[in-house]
Amino acid sequence: MSIFPDSNIHYVKTLNSPHSPGGSFDIVSFELSGNPYFAISAGPLFPFNESVSFMVYCDSQEEIDYYWEKLTDGGAEQPCGWLKDRYGLSWQITSSKIDEVFKEENMELIEKVMEKVLKMKKIDYDVIDNVYNK
Repeated sequence: MSIFPDSNIHYVKTLNSPHSPGGSFDIVSFELSGNPYFAISAGPLFPFNESVSFMVYCDSQEEIDYYWEKLTDGGAEQPCGWLKDRYGLSWQITSSKIDEVFKEENMELIEKVMEKVLKMKKIDYDVIDNVYNK
């Protein structure tokens, strides 16, 4: 909650269930940057993996650097703007230009941008911006 503005936890509940491996599980209702989420712990049954990630679109290199530094603290950098936080949750910290690129019909442009992204760990906003705006 301290990393993202306009974020809060609405509630956390621990429920007992004979269907849960540990007998109980937690549910949490929360917001990140004003966007609502609902999470359920599943313990060892369903650990975090890359099939679920949070994407954070950034409008500047400073914003990318901020989220990258905060979320990799205790975590690990991954290729192409991906990282895992200290809890093992995957995040994609990327340029807001990426979304604009994928809306384009110009496949050559998409390929040029992806060629650059594939060589990065932390996204370089200016590189993406320069390729997109050429």
